[in-house]
Amino acid sequence: LGCYGDGGAVFTSDDELAKKMGYIRLHGQDRRYHHPIIGLNGRMDTLQAAIMLPKLEIFPEEVTLREKIGARYSKLLAQHGIVTPYIEPHNLSVYAQYTVLVDDREKVQKKLQENGIPTAVHYPIPLHLQPVFAYLNQPKGSFPIAERIAERVVSLPMHPYLSEKDQDMVVASVANAIK
Repeated sequence: LGCYGDGGAVFTSDDELAKKMGYIRLHGQDRRYHHPIIGLNGRMDTLQAAIMLPKLEIFPEEVTLREKIGARYSKLLAQHGIVTPYIEPHNLSVYAQYTVLVDDREKVQKKLQENGIPTAVHYPIPLHLQPVFAYLNQPKGSFPIAERIAERVVSLPMHPYLSEKDQDMVVASVANAIK
């Protein structure tokens, strides 16, 4: 759950994970001036907190709406042979992004842009090709599936108030673009 600037909320039912996340948020401290792990200054400013509080009140409703929109997208897009997100039956997704796989991403993005539909590409470079992991010596070709997926991902419009009419327009535009 994000704010409009720096800030956000993380939810877990795992007490140990919650404890570690608390340490990370406070420079890695488990108590004042004692740092068992590397952390960061992750405190939220007052303005972001003021934005976050009302969002927390409607969070359960927005999760339900996002699940419904994501399921509808998946049903409609699958009819056109588009690879959609897979969610394990015992899990749910809030669909922070709704990302599909297409063979000619640039063509699809161009067609959608022509129809006034924004897209985004999240994570176009696989982790093993990021500079931070250069020391692992895993050159291009080391993880061909990750590399191919990174070339194919495109995120479609997603928010809890996306209308069925707008979804239908997005799906029709994607279907038309992959022909």
